Amino acid sequence: MVAHSKDLPQQINSVLDAVHTKKSARARPLPAVALVSFIAIVVGRYLSNKQAKAKKAAAASKVSTEGSSSSTSNVKEGKIFAPKKTSKPIKHTTAETFARNRKFFPPSKVASAGSSASSAKSSVKVGVNKEFFRQIEAIFKILIPKLHCKETMILILHTTFLVLRTYLSVVVARLDGAIVKNLIAGNGKGFIRGLGYWFAIALPATYTNSMIRYLQSKLSIAFRTRLTRYVHDLYLNDQVTYYRALNLDDRIEGVDQYITTDVAKFCDSLAGLYSNLGKPILDTIIFNYQLMRSIGVSGMGGLFVSYVVTAFLLRMVTPAFGKLAAVEAKLEGDFRSAHTRLITNAEEVAFYNGADLEHSILTRTYKRLIRHINSIYKIRIAYNMFEDFIIKYCWSAVGLTLCALPVFFPALGGVDSVKDIASGDKVVGARTKGFITSKRLMMSLADAGGRMMYSYKEMSELAGSTLRVYNLISVLHQLQAGQFEGPPPKTGGSSTSSQDGDAEAEFYSMADIRGIMNYGYEGIKFVGVPIVTPSPGNANGGEELVRNLNVDVKPGDHMLVTGPNGVGKTGFARVVSGLWPVFRGEVSRPNPKDIFYIPQRAYLSIGSLRDQVIYPHSHADMIKAGRTDEELMTILKHVHLAYIPDREGGWDTIKEWKDVFSGGEKQRMNMARLFYHKPKFAILDECTSAVSSDVEGLMYNHAKDEGITLITISHRPALFKYHLHLLKLTGDHGHWEFSTIGTAEERQSVENEIKSLQAKLDEVEDLKKRHAEIQKELEVGLNAGPQDGTKVQKRGLF
Repeated sequence: MVAHSKDLPQQINSVLDAVHTKKSARARPLPAVALVSFIAIVVGRYLSNKQAKAKKAAAASKVSTEGSSSSTSNVKEGKIFAPKKTSKPIKHTTAETFARNRKFFPPSKVASAGSSASSAKSSVKVGVNKEFFRQIEAIFKILIPKLHCKETMILILHTTFLVLRTYLSVVVARLDGAIVKNLIAGNGKGFIRGLGYWFAIALPATYTNSMIRYLQSKLSIAFRTRLTRYVHDLYLNDQVTYYRALNLDDRIEGVDQYITTDVAKFCDSLAGLYSNLGKPILDTIIFNYQLMRSIGVSGMGGLFVSYVVTAFLLRMVTPAFGKLAAVEAKLEGDFRSAHTRLITNAEEVAFYNGADLEHSILTRTYKRLIRHINSIYKIRIAYNMFEDFIIKYCWSAVGLTLCALPVFFPALGGVDSVKDIASGDKVVGARTKGFITSKRLMMSLADAGGRMMYSYKEMSELAGSTLRVYNLISVLHQLQAGQFEGPPPKTGGSSTSSQDGDAEAEFYSMADIRGIMNYGYEGIKFVGVPIVTPSPGNANGGEELVRNLNVDVKPGDHMLVTGPNGVGKTGFARVVSGLWPVFRGEVSRPNPKDIFYIPQRAYLSIGSLRDQVIYPHSHADMIKAGRTDEELMTILKHVHLAYIPDREGGWDTIKEWKDVFSGGEKQRMNMARLFYHKPKFAILDECTSAVSSDVEGLMYNHAKDEGITLITISHRPALFKYHLHLLKLTGDHGHWEFSTIGTAEERQSVENEIKSLQAKLDEVEDLKKRHAEIQKELEVGLNAGPQDGTKVQKRGLF
């Protein structure tokens, strides 16, 4: 019984070896061809159906766009037809998803390259480490949010073709050995049959390689689409995260570089890494098993030792490619930002003739980038030499040595080599077949090992891109939640002495925001609210422009905010709109739909002429609300722009409107938006400075007739008569004055100003008299000039 139990494993192995030998002797790749053909049919069917759906959706979208672009197609005889729903709407990321994912994106322990405001004070370096895998895991919760999604399907298809390519590699290796064996043995029929099999397997093999590259690209695009949509939803929302990232936080410099370039680079690297790392690992497992049957356990031991030694040596000499990649991305962003800055301020630079200085700035940023890239190239010279020497030449020598073991030491050979010799084949043919097969497998294994070693370098570079993408998402999550980074509050007290000693100025930090913003109030109310300029990264905190402001504007109480430049007039609007934080006190304001802002700088969007009037609504929103083009024409008449549609070619004309309209037309177009939306409150920030006084008065009166409560920020005295209250910001250490226009105090103030001006006019009359006396005395002196007959020219003093 004991002997029988010992012989049982040997009997099982004998049966498996006999089956494997029988299959390998035939070396017929017909099952591989059938399998690849079946998968090709399934994948082709799936992709064709998907492409057909995409074309159908695109055609329907085109029809919808053409129909919505024509005003007559939806508005006929006063009747309004809603547009048909032809495509599936885009599903935006929900607030619950953001709240669930926020815990996975705490501030990184690794400071991003070039970031001066990062709070990370850890010695963890950018590279393939625990922090890198944690960041990748967090980002994967966005890339693959659930099991049943498009990305999962692409991954399954990609993995299937990777496994299939490995299987085909084994079949090709055995087929190559059989062809050479028949060639050496002079077996013509076997040789011809082998060539037939070779061409039969070529089609599915090439199709497999093409599909791997195609699915890798599709996976990269799917990852980028998913990640970009998530970042856009996080970046553009009701919390104005985009404004906070650009103006209230300095942890992300060049957000456009992060979203456009870094996200794309990260997705390409991640999709490529899956193919370049997953396939070699699978190849290594399968090829090692096949080689073990050819070169034996001793050969596999030597191969394993070579793996360990190679990995150790490359790990020792590999530079910090992750950090270098992060620095390169930072410098690329600086160079791009310099060009963006020039494009934005091209007119101002041209007026100042500042091309030479701007040219030097661009050259300096470019030189910093190129200097860093050249340093990377120099580092790679020695590394690539060592890497090629180890992987290409040392591994080839080791592979040839291990393939020679069954030839010089038959006892050390594997199961396949022993079976080939014992099967009755000629020794030379058996050795040739075994050597060719082992060499082919060894070459494939060396290629797989080389790609794994190369993948470590790619993974190190991926770590730099991962850090930047992770920091982008992490900071946006914090800003959306109202969490800012700034200097810690001073422990010795919340106030410090001001420079004039008049009072104590409080220390305002972005990390210490205690104010309250209430929505739904019928008016605009400030209770003990300071207006503070946010200063992210400033150790001295923000600058207080207005101290403890207390105002309450009810519906119909039109208010004018005035004062010299730089005292916080626009800051008042920014606090009301939520752009600037409420550091202290309490602000109560209407709901977002009941208040409208017109900034000082007129903004014209990309789109048709109609889109300029209804911004930020779309044409579909306009139709849904029951508004018509005739109503828009009436609005343009109120702002004296009724000639614009005829001049520009109709409502559907699309142009670069910021270059088409004049300064006054831009401001009147923004006022047309106010009359279109008809809010309860409107904050106007110097929005009529380029408009004539008569048109300005007509627009203000029309706004009041529409029931819009106006809060105007201006220093023009002509606007006093359109308002009831005056908020004057003096600029004297945050002091302010609130009064009612038209009261006795206001009239007394005007009378005092008139008396002051009259006194100055009286002084002018006295000065004129004194000037005449001096002129007369000078003329007398000149007439009594030299007595020697020298001619003297008389000239007046003025």
